[in-house]
Amino acid sequence: MLLRPAEPADAMAIACVHVRSWQAAYRSLLPQDYLDQLRPEDRAHSYDFTHQDPGKPYTIVAVEGPLILGFATTMPSRDEDLPDHGELCALHVDPEQWGHGTGAALIVAARDRLVQRGFQYACLWLLKGNTRAARFYEIDGWAADGKHKSETMFGVMVQDFRYRRRLDAK
Repeated sequence: MLLRPAEPADAMAIACVHVRSWQAAYRSLLPQDYLDQLRPEDRAHSYDFTHQDPGKPYTIVAVEGPLILGFATTMPSRDEDLPDHGELCALHVDPEQWGHGTGAALIVAARDRLVQRGFQYACLWLLKGNTRAARFYEIDGWAADGKHKSETMFGVMVQDFRYRRRLDAK
């Protein structure tokens, strides 16, 4: 497995991983009709892997040969109360790769990217009820900080909980 920055040509493959991971991970957490109608074609056009702006999302992909196994996206925190934090905006792995180390490699690379950008702390938002992801992040040293929000994400109302961690902690 190789980790590298996402490229514009990766958009459709990343969108396929994004959709498959949502359909598997959120099966009992989001309406099934919503998950069934997700299409990679609808997601792919929203990605921008061409910019060099440090204030915008930056995506790392895990690849094996021509296959994209997963991706992680980071940027400066969008939370007004955490202006000194980086943010892990997304970490999605193809369900066929769950438990094979792809997510662990991606989260280390994402944390390293945030440290390179000068952040000492990071946050992420986790969908309520996503116990598999909560365990994954907690093993990596993330902890819920008590903040939560409700938002409409891709047309569906969800509740998210914020997790944080110090980036230099092992």
